[in-house]
Amino acid sequence: MDFDFIAEYTPMYVTAAALTLRIAFWGIIFSLVTGLVCSLIQYYKIPALKQLISGYIELSRNTPLLVQLFFLYFGLPKLGIIISSEGCAILGLSFLGGSYMAEAFRSGLESVEKSQVEAGLSIGLKHGQIIRYIVLPQAISVSVPAFCANIIFLIKETSVFSVVALADLMYVAKDLIGLYYKTDEALLMLVLSYLVILLPVSIIASLLERRLRYAGFGN
Repeated sequence: MDFDFIAEYTPMYVTAAALTLRIAFWGIIFSLVTGLVCSLIQYYKIPALKQLISGYIELSRNTPLLVQLFFLYFGLPKLGIIISSEGCAILGLSFLGGSYMAEAFRSGLESVEKSQVEAGLSIGLKHGQIIRYIVLPQAISVSVPAFCANIIFLIKETSVFSVVALADLMYVAKDLIGLYYKTDEALLMLVLSYLVILLPVSIIASLLERRLRYAGFGN
């Protein structure tokens, strides 16, 4: 193991990790927004839109992120739509993550008893107020484990972004292996980089789930 090599190229991994985190952050944010909107459409069974959302979820969940990225990066320019590499990565991650978040939100929404909605209507609350103050808080608390699992899943999915010429962690590792044949060192730094990113997320997720259980939410 060449520790001098590791020390020399660690800054490259730090830079790549920052790029990976930035893309993952925006991808997760847009995934949550997309998932919430889609789940509310399904919850209220809005005609036409419900079928459209169901089609989107099936398409997104049953096609690999790699294929989606190829379509965005290589296919859209054929139609005159050119998106930057980072834009493709964020859009692809949001497209994939939105469907998973939608299912997580939907399971939470469906766990709320109809009697609570009826109670809200009986005291004069509007539909928007019922969603905001009664349904969503309970739905989100129930769905926290699924949200956390999806966030970790989406961060790990960033490992395919090198196919759209992004200098992420996987790109740096493959580049160093190709240039210097330092396979063990490059892969060790790659594993440690993802561990440094994902371990705190996993710990925070576990603490959040435990706190919600102690507060009386969830199972």
